[in-house]
Amino acid sequence: MAAQDPLLFTVTRRSPELVTPAKPTPHEYKLLSDIDDQKSLRFLVPFIHFYEKENNIVDVQEMDPVKVIREALSKALVFYYPLAGRLREGLYGKLGVECTGEGVLFVEADADVTMAQFGDALQPPFPFLEQLLVDAPGFDGVLDCPLLLIQVTRLKCGGFIFAMRFNHTVSDAAGVVQFMIALSEIARGASSPSIPPVWQRELLNARIPPRVTCTHHEYDVVGDTEVSMIPPSDMVRRSFFFGPNEIRILRELIPPHLRTRSSYELITACLWRSRTRSLKPHPEEEVRMLCVVNARGKHDPLPLGYYGNAFTYLAALTTAEKLCQNPIGYALELVKKTKEDFTEEYIKSVADLMVLRGRPHFAIARTYLVLDVTRVGFGYIDFGWGKPVYGGPAKCGIGCTPEVENMNSFYIPFRNKMGGKGVMVPVCLPALAMENFAAELDGMLKNNVNTSPLRKSPL
Repeated sequence: MAAQDPLLFTVTRRSPELVTPAKPTPHEYKLLSDIDDQKSLRFLVPFIHFYEKENNIVDVQEMDPVKVIREALSKALVFYYPLAGRLREGLYGKLGVECTGEGVLFVEADADVTMAQFGDALQPPFPFLEQLLVDAPGFDGVLDCPLLLIQVTRLKCGGFIFAMRFNHTVSDAAGVVQFMIALSEIARGASSPSIPPVWQRELLNARIPPRVTCTHHEYDVVGDTEVSMIPPSDMVRRSFFFGPNEIRILRELIPPHLRTRSSYELITACLWRSRTRSLKPHPEEEVRMLCVVNARGKHDPLPLGYYGNAFTYLAALTTAEKLCQNPIGYALELVKKTKEDFTEEYIKSVADLMVLRGRPHFAIARTYLVLDVTRVGFGYIDFGWGKPVYGGPAKCGIGCTPEVENMNSFYIPFRNKMGGKGVMVPVCLPALAMENFAAELDGMLKNNVNTSPLRKSPL
């Protein structure tokens, strides 16, 4: 039986404790931005990092990761003191953080398993996640509870696992990584973060008066159909690896004038088209691809150190028939145009829409959402034991409900068993659709199937 089966090891946990800032911090109320404050972000997102024992660390007790990270967390919260507060809902549902200094939840644990027993292919979703990231009492919602839970689990081999559940309304992936970098720097002996945290959520608030100036198909109100109402229990998950050979083969399938487009755009177009074909929606139904664009570096007022949500969704929209019947180049053109639509005005328009329309959730039915975290930096977090064997998302997708989690995928940097670097994409589909999806992708690579198959692993 595979070592990844959660029944093969036992985790012994201490009772969750609240870690508070090491020094007194301001007691104040800080409003979230209108980009933070949307219904599609009101959930907890899990991340997980696996660390091997460093060979030069002789005394494991002296370098106890639990002790090191707990103490660093208390010191980091002095700088990131809003994270030690509680999320409150105010007038008209507006969210804000009351900086109470109550602290974040921390769990100390030990597992009777070694890193080697997890195997070489660490990738989400992790079937043993519930053991490595406990559902602690008092941390079962978004409002009026800790904004962050961390569990550090020691392994028999001297390695450890750092798992974290973060309130998405407070930070996006880049903001989470910024906090983790600060935490890791202090764990390694720094007295303060190299990049001071910046709140300034008013920079992404709606204008006065708010005015929607762009078209936002990502927030269209659309109805469910039989295809889009598949029970989560009927879903299966597989991860697909795209390395240099796979990318090269896919580029050969598109027109020459599009071959310079990024690997992200190429994979996105390929997955969107193949996923839609496998689900077999009605030909005249509208289908959407939501891309996530980070405003950092594109939105001038955002300062270095801003750790709030600073991204927006952009929707590529077409009919199922056009997407499925046309070559991949058609989907790639749509993805290309959608990404090019992003401007500073676009994210301002989203903030205004949130206020005018009651902070709506993005469209779910017949939608596929991709989130690229390959360059965010999860794989570089070093608490003093070196870089993680795996660092990043702990599930296939993210969302406040299983239905939302099942309609999106992460793009995760990955090194396969042969040492090849590429992108791992977890996908969730109904069983029959997954068979069709895998066959479709393999068919695209049939010219090189013997030497470079699209690798897939049932999860």
